Amino acid sequence: MELDWSKLGFSYLETHCHIRYMWRDGRWNEGELVNEPYLNIHIGATALHYGQAAFEGLKVFRGKDGVPRAFRPLENARRLNRSARRSCMAEVPEDLFMDAVRRVVKANMDFVPPYGTGASLYVRPLLIGTGERIGVNAADEYAFIVLVIPVGAYYKGGLQPVRALVMDDYDRAAPHGTGTVKLGGNYGASLLPHKLAHDKGFPIDLYLDAAEHKYIDEFGTSNFIAIDGKGAFVTPMSTSVLPSVTNDGLRTVAKDLGMAVEVRPVLFEEIATFAEIGACGTAVVLTPVNEIVRGDRVIKVGPREGCGPVLQNLYNNYTAIQWGNAPDRYGWLVEI
Repeated sequence: MELDWSKLGFSYLETHCHIRYMWRDGRWNEGELVNEPYLNIHIGATALHYGQAAFEGLKVFRGKDGVPRAFRPLENARRLNRSARRSCMAEVPEDLFMDAVRRVVKANMDFVPPYGTGASLYVRPLLIGTGERIGVNAADEYAFIVLVIPVGAYYKGGLQPVRALVMDDYDRAAPHGTGTVKLGGNYGASLLPHKLAHDKGFPIDLYLDAAEHKYIDEFGTSNFIAIDGKGAFVTPMSTSVLPSVTNDGLRTVAKDLGMAVEVRPVLFEEIATFAEIGACGTAVVLTPVNEIVRGDRVIKVGPREGCGPVLQNLYNNYTAIQWGNAPDRYGWLVEI
């Protein structure tokens, strides 16, 4: 299939197939590649009624040698299983997860963008309860699905800073709720505040802790990271923040670059003291944030245009590993 890789965005695009495994009678089946992008499930499925749904997101990059490699897929497998345990779903064995990624990528090899285009193959694993339950309970049947979508380079002209709006009237997750796992319901709850922020001209929203609204939790779909006045990498420690694979990787790179790394509670009042702020996640790796608005207060951080030098350096080093332009010192790339 001929695609204009330069015109790809971050949206659904039909590919050859997805892969689907079913869990019944206490075991997973062998899985099958399915051409139709539709599910036929029971109207009483727990995914529909009681939110038994979790997902992940990772990418496959084609290196200069033409070989596609998945980036840190085992971390996503482990996080998916944390989500499964939190919502009483059947866990997906790591070898089955890896089998799914390999099989579906090989079956859609035409959609893995060439090296040098800046585009990659986005991989979306999905785990849902398909068994019926009308009483509030866990299902007795589950589907594990992996679909793939070619996506474009998020930044085609360098990292561009955005403005963020603090959502004081909404909380992303309760301190001992499900904020630390990647359940679909977390995102359903975030759609309205995200729309409200977007309607006011803010691409991203920032949440504070639900108990006191004193500490930073995370952006709507991304972890919060900052560079303080001494050059340290700072990111919040919170019982309601999703452990980001990208954040973890950036911290690893930061340490190797000789930077101090602090994972700790971060007071909102510290924002004005930071040299650089960013939102990090799989889709974009890193988005600079140069303005944060809370009510009538406007806090400006970092350069007005482009990215600050420290975050830019972290981004360059991190993405160089993804594309195979730097040695994979950490064993993050898995050849397909």
